[in-house]
Amino acid sequence: MPALNGPDSSGLPDAPDSTRERIVDAAAAEFSRYGIAGARMDRIAKQARTSKERVYAHFRGKEALYAFVVTRELAAITEATRMDPADLPGYAGRLFDHFTEHPEHFRMIAWGRLEMSEAAAGEPTRAAGARKTEQLRHAQAAGHLDPAWDPVDVLALVGQIATTWTAQTEMADVATRHARDTTLAARRTAVIEAVERIFPTAHPTPEVT
Repeated sequence: MPALNGPDSSGLPDAPDSTRERIVDAAAAEFSRYGIAGARMDRIAKQARTSKERVYAHFRGKEALYAFVVTRELAAITEATRMDPADLPGYAGRLFDHFTEHPEHFRMIAWGRLEMSEAAAGEPTRAAGARKTEQLRHAQAAGHLDPAWDPVDVLALVGQIATTWTAQTEMADVATRHARDTTLAARRTAVIEAVERIFPTAHPTPEVT
């Protein structure tokens, strides 16, 4: 019986879906480094150890490939950071940790905001934002979050504070040279304390006996 997939550029037959996975991994690195306009499908193919034709067989173009990759990355970020509307300072800390460890994820998302049309680039982030906004709205209804805030503002502000140092690399450099405490831990503490002051962690109301 013939193999499900043909040989890649190494001349060896692929395992099912292995070429697609290699393409996606290579594309994530390419988009993070060069953006969408600067990314090259031939470089992606070379890094994925396949041909450009096979890249196009899986994805119809760069924008489609970028949309797939960024949707996958957003899902991974959501899984790694897990927003708890009753503990937004903890969520901000997890976002800080994730993007500090994986600044390439932040860059790849930022490239899409800069280079692609709002409709194309925004759909994955809009979908993720809508889900989190509903979580925050439910938390307000349950009394875990101040209902005076619009949930969309809460989500935007927490994300902005948590990614301050990833987004402003020049200020991160200033902090490592001139802050009273130059450690990364101090920057993380500042993020968590800032979010705690604006959106305090909810504490269960003690039962009256």
